[in-house]
Amino acid sequence: MFSRDIGIDLGTANVLIHVKGKGIVLNEPSVVAMDRTTGRVLEVGEAARRMVGRTPGNIEAIRPLKDGVIADFDVTEAMLKHFINKINVRGFLSKPRMLICCPTNITKVEQKAIKEAAEKSGGKKVYLEEEPKVAAIGAGMEIFQPSGNMVVDIGGGTTDVAVLSMGDIVTAESIKMAGDNFDAEILAYIKKNTNCLSVNARQKVSKSMLQRYSRMDATKKWKFADVIWSLVCHGQFPLNPQKFRKR
Repeated sequence: MFSRDIGIDLGTANVLIHVKGKGIVLNEPSVVAMDRTTGRVLEVGEAARRMVGRTPGNIEAIRPLKDGVIADFDVTEAMLKHFINKINVRGFLSKPRMLICCPTNITKVEQKAIKEAAEKSGGKKVYLEEEPKVAAIGAGMEIFQPSGNMVVDIGGGTTDVAVLSMGDIVTAESIKMAGDNFDAEILAYIKKNTNCLSVNARQKVSKSMLQRYSRMDATKKWKFADVIWSLVCHGQFPLNPQKFRKR
């Protein structure tokens, strides 16, 4: 069997893989669950995302990419290898060719890290292309005409802005303000105005507090139970625990 040509959008929040002739075959979160004591990868992608806030203290959910580039090389390699094995694009004696999107204006070192991670995960030849150019082609824009086309690609870790003409980028800029920052601002607004934490935040708080529960004496456990009751029944966690201590 011959291998296939694949395109990978290696995003901070999600990884998308397109197989030539099939379209997008994978769209999963860029999350890896690892055992911190052994360093073993437990789950990758959607399965790892579902484990966030529901695991014991020795298991950690890691996002190996930050601001559109690799922050943890080994974890990124393991994640890519898992995804490539999952979609089964390797031939009997050959490896797939890969085209990977990357932010504009990243350094040569960051480009090399992406290529090496892809090659070690099973790629035969790895090509890099800037995200705004790929986004423009995917959107059906006529970038090969002698006219300007502006693209604003808002991802999870970076926002890329580029002007394209005659098939190439004329000028481009990449800023580290994107979807993750939007999420954080929305969460901060909800927390400030409704006194309520997000689902993931509540899970993290519950996990931390339950670990402390086993080390408390009987009096403190009653006060602790009052806080947990509010969290479970009303979906709220008191930002000022002092008012519970007075009861």
